[in-house]
Amino acid sequence: MKNIFLASMALIFFAFVSACSPEDEINPNDKNAVVVEFENIVGGQRLALNTVTYTNPAGEPFTITRLNYFVSNVKLTKSDGQVVSFPDRYFLIRQADANSLKITLPDVPAGDYIKLDYLIGVDSLRSVADISQRKGVLDPASYGDDNMYWSWNSGYIFFKMEGTSPRATTPAQNFQFHIGGFGGYSARTAVNSRTISLPMAQSAQVRKNVSPTIHVLADVQKVFSAGHTINARSMVHSPAVAAPVADGVKNMFAVDHVHNDKMP
Repeated sequence: MKNIFLASMALIFFAFVSACSPEDEINPNDKNAVVVEFENIVGGQRLALNTVTYTNPAGEPFTITRLNYFVSNVKLTKSDGQVVSFPDRYFLIRQADANSLKITLPDVPAGDYIKLDYLIGVDSLRSVADISQRKGVLDPASYGDDNMYWSWNSGYIFFKMEGTSPRATTPAQNFQFHIGGFGGYSARTAVNSRTISLPMAQSAQVRKNVSPTIHVLADVQKVFSAGHTINARSMVHSPAVAAPVADGVKNMFAVDHVHNDKMP
């Protein structure tokens, strides 16, 4: 009996040591990348451009031909409350470009992260900065056919969704939601950027040998969740009338799952 007891204690001790192996310890000097992967959906369906007809909560059928949005000012919050910020990184998510759907946050300190925050839009300081400080996706000349900058309004289009619908009030039965407005040079100008704050049920565990991927679902059905309908306003270009759509955009996002796979 004594031998059985000793053997049992040995197994428990071994299990404890294994659970607390050096691989699982957090070394504050270790860093690794965190990947945020966006998957655009419509309700429970994956978004497909041009080919699939969806129905919004008001019963309006619609097809999406373009979906783009800016992600910036990303923050990761650790389980102990510490925040790691990425204030000078701007990303343009484009449904038409699969490579743009994953963004990489480099050199993230090791730790367990339980919350993801970011801005949908471009902050006012960067929006009014000299053009020499707006490179990459912020260069207005870099968009080509996407045209994510209003020359007439001197500002970025934070969120762009275009498509067709028989309920659209335009002759061509198309709709365009171009959402912008950073406050401008007047306090009276609309601010239609939105801060997204997403808790994670499963922590993103950054380690020397673990580079986690946070999988975010973006449900464009929520664009209509603030009561906006295609029939009511098919063309939304002015920041002054864009708040209902911007509020719907704020509700689009949720963390679906996290991958904490160890690197080979």
